[in-house]
Amino acid sequence: MVKRTKQPNRGAFTLIELIFAIVIISISVVSLPMMIQVNNKSMEDSMVQEAIFAASAELMGASAGYWDANSMADNAVSNLSRVIDIGSTCENNSSSPTNRLRPGHIAQPLHRRCVDDLITVVSPANTLSNTYPNLNNAEHISKPIFLNPNPQTSGYKNDYNSSLDIVQADNIKFIEINVTDTAGNLVTRLRMQSANIGEIDYYKRTF
Repeated sequence: MVKRTKQPNRGAFTLIELIFAIVIISISVVSLPMMIQVNNKSMEDSMVQEAIFAASAELMGASAGYWDANSMADNAVSNLSRVIDIGSTCENNSSSPTNRLRPGHIAQPLHRRCVDDLITVVSPANTLSNTYPNLNNAEHISKPIFLNPNPQTSGYKNDYNSSLDIVQADNIKFIEINVTDTAGNLVTRLRMQSANIGEIDYYKRTF
Protein backbone atom coordinates (compact mmCIF):
# COMPACT_ATOMS: atom_id res chain seq x y z
CA MET A 1 0.00 0.00 0.00
CA VAL A 2 1.38 3.37 -1.01
CA LYS A 3 1.09 6.28 1.42
CA ARG A 4 0.47 9.63 -0.11
CA THR A 5 1.91 12.81 1.41
CA LYS A 6 0.75 16.30 0.60
CA GLN A 7 3.50 18.82 -0.27
CA PRO A 8 3.17 22.13 1.56
CA ASN A 9 2.12 25.13 -0.54
CA ARG A 10 5.22 27.26 -1.24
CA GLY A 11 3.31 30.09 -2.81
CA ALA A 12 2.83 32.05 0.40
CA PHE A 13 6.47 31.67 1.49
CA THR A 14 7.70 32.83 -1.94
CA LEU A 15 5.53 35.95 -1.73
CA ILE A 16 6.88 36.81 1.76
CA GLU A 17 10.47 36.35 0.52
CA LEU A 18 9.75 38.62 -2.43
CA ILE A 19 8.33 41.33 -0.15
CA PHE A 20 11.41 41.13 2.13
CA ALA A 21 13.72 41.34 -0.89
CA ILE A 22 11.88 44.42 -2.19
CA VAL A 23 12.05 46.11 1.22
CA ILE A 24 15.78 45.39 1.60
CA ILE A 25 16.58 46.63 -1.91
CA SER A 26 14.48 49.78 -1.30
CA ILE A 27 16.38 50.54 1.89
CA SER A 28 19.68 50.07 0.08
CA VAL A 29 18.65 52.32 -2.82
CA VAL A 30 17.29 55.02 -0.50
CA SER A 31 20.45 55.09 1.65
CA LEU A 32 22.85 55.11 -1.33
CA PRO A 33 22.63 58.90 -2.00
CA MET A 34 23.19 59.56 1.69
CA MET A 35 26.28 57.33 1.68
CA ILE A 36 27.64 59.16 -1.38
CA GLN A 37 26.99 62.53 0.28
CA VAL A 38 28.77 61.46 3.47
CA ASN A 39 31.70 60.16 1.42
CA ASN A 40 31.98 63.42 -0.53
CA LYS A 41 31.80 65.43 2.69
CA SER A 42 34.59 63.31 4.14
CA MET A 43 36.75 63.96 1.06
CA GLU A 44 36.14 67.71 1.30
CA ASP A 45 37.01 67.69 5.00
CA SER A 46 40.23 65.84 4.17
CA MET A 47 41.09 68.55 1.62
CA VAL A 48 40.49 71.24 4.25
CA GLN A 49 42.77 69.42 6.69
CA GLU A 50 45.45 69.11 4.01
CA ALA A 51 45.14 72.86 3.35
CA ILE A 52 45.58 73.60 7.07
CA PHE A 53 48.61 71.30 7.30
CA ALA A 54 50.11 72.95 4.20
CA ALA A 55 49.54 76.39 5.73
CA SER A 56 51.24 75.27 8.94
CA ALA A 57 54.22 73.97 6.98
CA GLU A 58 54.43 77.27 5.07
CA LEU A 59 54.37 79.18 8.36
CA MET A 60 57.19 77.06 9.78
CA GLY A 61 59.19 77.54 6.58
CA ALA A 62 58.74 81.33 6.74
CA SER A 63 60.07 81.51 10.30
CA ALA A 64 63.17 79.49 9.37
CA GLY A 65 64.78 82.44 7.57
CA TYR A 66 66.65 85.41 9.01
CA TRP A 67 64.56 87.86 11.00
CA ASP A 68 65.52 90.67 8.62
CA ALA A 69 67.99 91.21 5.79
CA ASN A 70 69.85 93.73 7.98
CA SER A 71 70.31 91.09 10.68
CA MET A 72 73.32 90.15 8.56
CA ALA A 73 74.63 93.73 8.15
CA ASP A 74 77.98 92.81 9.73
CA ASN A 75 78.43 89.59 7.75
CA ALA A 76 82.04 90.59 7.08
CA VAL A 77 82.67 90.28 10.84
CA SER A 78 80.35 87.40 11.63
CA ASN A 79 78.39 84.86 9.64
CA LEU A 80 75.66 84.85 12.29
CA SER A 81 72.36 86.67 12.40
CA ARG A 82 72.71 89.60 14.81
CA VAL A 83 70.27 91.66 16.86
CA ILE A 84 69.28 94.90 15.17
CA ASP A 85 69.60 97.74 17.68
CA ILE A 86 66.01 99.00 17.72
CA GLY A 87 65.49 101.71 20.31
CA SER A 88 69.24 102.02 21.09
CA THR A 89 69.15 99.34 23.79
CA CYS A 90 72.51 97.78 22.86
CA GLU A 91 75.65 98.79 24.75
CA ASN A 92 77.98 100.78 22.50
CA ASN A 93 81.17 101.06 24.56
CA SER A 94 84.16 99.16 23.23
CA SER A 95 85.84 99.19 26.66
CA SER A 96 82.84 97.63 28.36
CA PRO A 97 82.59 93.84 28.83
CA THR A 98 78.98 94.12 27.68
CA ASN A 99 79.80 95.93 24.44
CA ARG A 100 77.23 95.16 21.73
CA LEU A 101 75.01 93.40 24.24
CA ARG A 102 71.61 94.46 25.46
CA PRO A 103 69.69 93.63 28.64
CA GLY A 104 69.10 89.89 28.81
CA HIS A 105 72.16 88.93 26.76
CA ILE A 106 74.86 86.67 28.20
CA ALA A 107 78.37 88.13 28.26
CA GLN A 108 80.04 84.97 27.01
CA PRO A 109 81.53 83.89 23.69
CA LEU A 110 79.24 82.26 21.12
CA HIS A 111 76.15 83.97 22.52
CA ARG A 112 73.82 86.50 20.93
CA ARG A 113 75.20 89.91 19.94
CA CYS A 114 73.94 93.14 18.46
CA VAL A 115 75.06 94.25 15.01
CA ASP A 116 78.72 95.28 15.21
CA ASP A 117 79.29 98.91 16.31
CA LEU A 118 81.69 99.54 13.42
CA ILE A 119 78.76 99.24 11.07
CA THR A 120 76.60 102.28 10.45
CA VAL A 121 73.48 102.05 12.59
CA VAL A 122 70.94 100.00 10.72
CA SER A 123 67.21 99.56 11.07
CA PRO A 124 65.01 96.72 9.81
CA ALA A 125 64.89 96.71 6.01
CA ASN A 126 61.55 94.87 5.86
CA THR A 127 62.29 93.83 2.30
CA LEU A 128 63.05 90.52 0.65
CA SER A 129 66.64 89.61 -0.10
CA ASN A 130 68.09 86.96 -2.38
CA THR A 131 71.41 87.13 -0.50
CA TYR A 132 69.92 86.74 2.97
CA PRO A 133 66.50 85.07 2.75
CA ASN A 134 64.42 86.42 5.60
CA LEU A 135 60.85 86.56 6.86
CA ASN A 136 59.85 89.12 4.25
CA ASN A 137 60.81 86.70 1.47
CA ALA A 138 57.87 84.53 2.50
CA GLU A 139 55.29 87.32 2.12
CA HIS A 140 52.91 86.79 -0.82
CA ILE A 141 49.42 87.54 -2.06
CA SER A 142 46.74 84.88 -2.46
CA LYS A 143 47.93 81.87 -4.45
CA PRO A 144 47.10 78.13 -4.64
CA ILE A 145 48.30 76.43 -1.49
CA PHE A 146 49.00 73.12 -3.22
CA LEU A 147 51.99 72.82 -5.53
CA ASN A 148 50.11 71.51 -8.56
CA PRO A 149 46.36 71.83 -8.00
CA ASN A 150 45.17 71.79 -11.62
CA PRO A 151 45.02 67.99 -12.18
CA GLN A 152 43.55 67.42 -8.73
CA THR A 153 40.87 70.01 -8.06
CA SER A 154 38.47 69.12 -10.88
CA GLY A 155 36.87 66.47 -8.66
CA TYR A 156 36.45 68.75 -5.65
CA LYS A 157 34.12 71.62 -4.90
CA ASN A 158 36.80 74.05 -3.71
CA ASP A 159 40.30 75.19 -4.48
CA TYR A 160 42.28 76.50 -1.51
CA ASN A 161 44.50 79.58 -1.60
CA SER A 162 46.84 81.07 0.97
CA SER A 163 48.18 84.57 1.56
CA LEU A 164 50.99 85.45 3.98
CA ASP A 165 51.53 88.87 5.53
CA ILE A 166 54.43 90.20 7.62
CA VAL A 167 53.99 93.21 9.94
CA GLN A 168 56.81 94.58 12.11
CA ALA A 169 56.27 96.26 15.47
CA ASP A 170 59.51 97.21 17.27
CA ASN A 171 61.42 93.97 17.94
CA ILE A 172 58.63 91.65 16.82
CA LYS A 173 57.45 90.61 13.37
CA PHE A 174 53.93 89.26 13.17
CA ILE A 175 53.38 86.51 10.60
CA GLU A 176 49.82 85.76 9.49
CA ILE A 177 48.70 83.22 6.91
CA ASN A 178 45.10 83.06 5.70
CA VAL A 179 43.59 80.09 3.86
CA THR A 180 40.48 80.76 1.76
CA ASP A 181 38.24 78.63 -0.44
CA THR A 182 37.07 79.26 -4.01
CA ALA A 183 34.40 81.72 -2.85
CA GLY A 184 36.94 83.68 -0.81
CA ASN A 185 35.59 82.45 2.51
CA LEU A 186 38.16 82.18 5.29
CA VAL A 187 38.90 78.55 6.14
CA THR A 188 41.58 79.10 8.75
CA ARG A 189 44.00 81.77 9.96
CA LEU A 190 47.35 80.92 11.53
CA ARG A 191 49.57 83.45 13.32
CA MET A 192 53.11 83.45 14.65
CA GLN A 193 55.49 85.96 16.17
CA SER A 194 59.20 86.13 15.46
CA ALA A 195 61.56 88.15 17.66
CA ASN A 196 64.65 90.18 16.84
CA ILE A 197 67.01 88.01 18.91
CA GLY A 198 69.70 86.98 16.42
CA GLU A 199 71.24 83.53 16.71
CA ILE A 200 73.91 81.75 18.73
CA ASP A 201 77.06 80.10 17.48
CA TYR A 202 78.00 76.52 18.28
CA TYR A 203 81.09 75.48 20.14
CA LYS A 204 83.61 73.80 17.89
CA ARG A 205 86.89 72.15 18.61
CA THR A 206 89.65 70.72 16.49
CA PHE A 207 91.34 67.43 17.19
